Amino acid sequence: MRRSPRDTQESFRTISRRGLLLAGLQGVFATTLAFRMRYLQLDRTDQFRLLAEENSIKIRLIPPARGLIQDRSGSVIAGNEQNYRITITPEDAGDTDAVLERLARLVPLAPDDLERTRREIARRAPTLPITVADRLSWEDFSRVAVNAPVLPGVTTEVGLSRVYPLGPDFAHVLGYVGPVSDYDLSKMEDPDPLLQIPRFQIGKLGVEAKLEEALRGKAGTRRIEVNSTGRVMREIDRRDGDPGANVRLTIDHRLQNYVQARLGEESAAAVVIDVATGGILAINSAPSFDPNLFVRGISSAEYRALTENDHRPLADKSVQGAYPPGSTFKLVTALAALEAGVISPEETVYCRGFTELGNRRFHCWKRAGHGHVGMTQSLEQSCDVYYYEVAQRTGIDKLAAMARRLGIGVRFDLPMSAISEGLAPDKEWKARKYGTGWLIGDTLNSGIGQGFVLASPLQLAVMTARIATGKAIMPRLLRAIDGQELAVEPAADLGIDPAWLAHVRKGMFDVTNSRRGTAYGSRIVDDTMRMAGKTGTSQVRNITAAERARGVVSNEDLPWNRRDHALFVCFAPFDTPRYAVALVVEHGGGGSLAAAPIARDIVLYAMNGGMPALTAYPESQRTRIESEREKLKILEPGTTDATRSRA
Repeated sequence: MRRSPRDTQESFRTISRRGLLLAGLQGVFATTLAFRMRYLQLDRTDQFRLLAEENSIKIRLIPPARGLIQDRSGSVIAGNEQNYRITITPEDAGDTDAVLERLARLVPLAPDDLERTRREIARRAPTLPITVADRLSWEDFSRVAVNAPVLPGVTTEVGLSRVYPLGPDFAHVLGYVGPVSDYDLSKMEDPDPLLQIPRFQIGKLGVEAKLEEALRGKAGTRRIEVNSTGRVMREIDRRDGDPGANVRLTIDHRLQNYVQARLGEESAAAVVIDVATGGILAINSAPSFDPNLFVRGISSAEYRALTENDHRPLADKSVQGAYPPGSTFKLVTALAALEAGVISPEETVYCRGFTELGNRRFHCWKRAGHGHVGMTQSLEQSCDVYYYEVAQRTGIDKLAAMARRLGIGVRFDLPMSAISEGLAPDKEWKARKYGTGWLIGDTLNSGIGQGFVLASPLQLAVMTARIATGKAIMPRLLRAIDGQELAVEPAADLGIDPAWLAHVRKGMFDVTNSRRGTAYGSRIVDDTMRMAGKTGTSQVRNITAAERARGVVSNEDLPWNRRDHALFVCFAPFDTPRYAVALVVEHGGGGSLAAAPIARDIVLYAMNGGMPALTAYPESQRTRIESEREKLKILEPGTTDATRSRA
């Protein structure tokens, strides 16, 4: 069948459109190919030429900046400082021994550093960079950088290292960072790749360890070009990671500094709590140590000096220490007895210097006895016989329940290491622990804070804050994380009759403000800042009947480690409590002599926001107090965190 001219013309038009479309596509493809060839041959010619000369591209992790730790006002108490370091990558170095030998001629490398580096090289993957030396001077760092062509696989890096500006003041709170160990890695199911970097540092103790993940941040990456000799030619690109979160604590760094200075070389611990919020304003253990030593690498001699010191500077006595609370526990016994209804505040107990139980005598600290004493007087003069009697009437289970209600025998969840639970013993505990029954003598000992009862300074501070407020105050150490303030839950009511609390507080007031009070010598005479407290002395040795017959040896005549522990708890101001303080001086002797004066100074400093006027002290003590102040090494107002001077 013949096609019409019209059909033929239409067919030619269709073919022409297809041809044009094909030609257009071919043109686009040819143009794209031309541009791609130009990009590869001209724009990236240097890169491909170098690659052709056996250069290689490597990816390196960039450690993030560790988050800062700040005090309540934002002052940095754990920061970062610039650190010049040298690393070696075995895969790129080839003969590592020869490279290390050349490196040792350029910068001072101790034999221990070289040996450690060789061990790391043998243990780690050849692709991982090994830190040979850090904290180099700029001169040494520059010398290595200039000689890079003869040091294959060696890289100079500028990083950050942890630094603690106030050193010993925060050692036990913050802890310190140190290199990741095999033990650290063994505890993790899926370790962060950052931790595989040799000598990468993580938190080992304290806040640094407990908040490690938040403080560490996320790694960045960089692509570098390395030639055939292992020398870094250039950085191709970089993707920075995320810095760690900044953490703000409730602690006041100036109060913390003052407390540490005031404790001096005593083996002691102190805790200061804001009774309104539970915020810990100071938490100290003495003697302390410089955590910067552990960051930079502590020597064997320095470490041995710390471990062999009988005052145990590495132990955090404020939360790890568990001590017989001595007469400070009488506050617990008094409240338990009042709530149980076994005694009224007005009822008296006769103290003749001892209580007899079977053929055994339980002695009062005052050999001649106190005579007839009521509850207020029993606290004021710390009569032991009174509390033997009321403890026996109350029973150990009710004593233990009240102790836990006030915070003793409770482990508080703070970001610190090895927090002690203390011990509020009862019948069930002894049966489980020793398989024996509870004895009446156990109750008498517990009633005065001896025997099995144990408490940490933190728990004693919480106990005092709860008595001062009638609220179940919970201690807090964290104030904010990454700028976000942490919510403070209102404290619940303890459920203790306010009248009973008032009687106990009155007894505590008389301890420091009545002439017969055991801490009258440590009173505050400024009416706006008067404090209420309780002394405590806990025995660390048994006193035999023979020794009592011939006269008990005084603490001053005993070796230091056989002397009694000295304790003191207090809150102030009495009418409107703001601060609670607990203090323990190991082997300090009596609480009234060794602990109360220090606690008074601490609570005065807290209330005043700095050094108080001498008029807050009794007039007869002011010359001595002024002289003692001149010896304290504390921060001056207006100085930077790292600056210390004598006040």
